[in-house]
Amino acid sequence: MAQMNFGGVTENVVTREEFPLEKAREVLKGETIAVIGYGVQGPAQSLNLRDNGFNVIVGQRKESKTWDKAVADGWVPGKTLFDIEGACERATIIEYLLSDAAQIQLWPTVKKNLKPGQTLYFSHGFAITYNERTNIVPADDIDVVMVAPKGSGTSLRTMFLEGRGVNSSFAIFQDATGKAKEKTLALGVGIGSGYLFETTFKRETYSDLTGERGSLMGAIQGLLLAQYETLRENGHSPSEAFNETVEELTQSLMPLFAKNGMDWMYANCSTTAQRGALDWMGPFHDAIKPVMEKLYKSVATGNEAQISIDSNSKPDYRVKLNEELSRLRDSEMWRTAVTVRKLRPENN
Repeated sequence: MAQMNFGGVTENVVTREEFPLEKAREVLKGETIAVIGYGVQGPAQSLNLRDNGFNVIVGQRKESKTWDKAVADGWVPGKTLFDIEGACERATIIEYLLSDAAQIQLWPTVKKNLKPGQTLYFSHGFAITYNERTNIVPADDIDVVMVAPKGSGTSLRTMFLEGRGVNSSFAIFQDATGKAKEKTLALGVGIGSGYLFETTFKRETYSDLTGERGSLMGAIQGLLLAQYETLRENGHSPSEAFNETVEELTQSLMPLFAKNGMDWMYANCSTTAQRGALDWMGPFHDAIKPVMEKLYKSVATGNEAQISIDSNSKPDYRVKLNEELSRLRDSEMWRTAVTVRKLRPENN
């Protein structure tokens, strides 16, 4: 591992230079990797592994729409595409990439097909961290590991095809063979990670749930909507409110601070914008910090996990989810977004 300085704190990371693809192929030579689930992470990880030269098969429910998607992506029924039990039977490494709710439901099938010395792989620590709620308790004679890309499956695949990579965390929950870490790093390289940084199942779960509910999804929607509504309520047109709230953020400013940091982005804006940002970041921080602390506590106590398990296990879960997403999609702000996107130069 290489030692890197992150804001004055030294951490160990694994780069592609020190663990190249050739080494990953050698480590996993003779292994059959079964990617179980073809929803969010499954397509990207399986396709990246396949393109990188690993022996990969996919396990998916035949009656699902994603079975057809897997076929369209080149997985061949009976050869590289099987039902979930069939894939598990053929695997030495099981990548368990179903949703958290589906992992709970199908655990008995996966569990009975795990043999001593094999590897159970996750891309989220939820099932193991909250195992008293999920009842997912692996036997002690298998390796239990995790590689968690810090991005969606879509981003993982897109960046792989562009020759880049999404950074990933990795963790070892159980090392029965003494080779769990080496296999984990090989899998991380195989799926196309940028660099890999070490964590634990618990820390990954807490940070992931906090991030999704916070700055990555929940908080950002709440913040954007609050500003959009305020501008509209004060007489600004939908186009003006959206451009000042979302379009300038995503198309202009995010690329600037993604490239060189927030200070660099500030330095490349007007002096009026700089002054206002520096003056107002404190009040926003003070207003938001208590909410983030409340959120983290809800994650750490298992409350968020239980809400998710209870909600996602209901038979009408998908119907109600689609209703909520439809309300979001049909709101004025995001209907305005459709028109704004059409007007971007690259779409004309």
